[in-house]
Amino acid sequence: MRKSVVLLAFLLLAACAKQTPPQGRWEGGYAGSGVMVAARVEIGPDGMVKLMAPDITNADAAKPNQMQEMRARLSADLATNWDGVQPRPFDFDGTIFRKPGGVAPQMVWDKNSNQMTLEIYIGANPALPVPLRPVDNFHDSPWPAG
Repeated sequence: MRKSVVLLAFLLLAACAKQTPPQGRWEGGYAGSGVMVAARVEIGPDGMVKLMAPDITNADAAKPNQMQEMRARLSADLATNWDGVQPRPFDFDGTIFRKPGGVAPQMVWDKNSNQMTLEIYIGANPALPVPLRPVDNFHDSPWPAG
């Protein structure tokens, strides 16, 4: 009986232990419903997160050549301003990243695929999930080729 109580206490403490965020880089883009987002995320060995996600809203009436120009502008914004992004802490439970003490998910990590999903909040709308793919190095454009 005593061994089972000690084991149970150990398991409860282990379950409550702070989870270590994954290290790496992720990037991706989203275009739909009049919104365009380009995003980069980098998590360092200290667990600090660099995140940048410039967006354009009200793009639903854009013509194909305008959409391409908007993608290029967002990509250039990422490349030009990335070095100025300051790392910041997030609470991480093993899957979900939240602002410290916050409730709303900011990012969701799938350990099996190493895919990160950035949750973008624009106005009073529900979160917009932006899927990001893992990359060794950031690219000139965050959108997948093809």
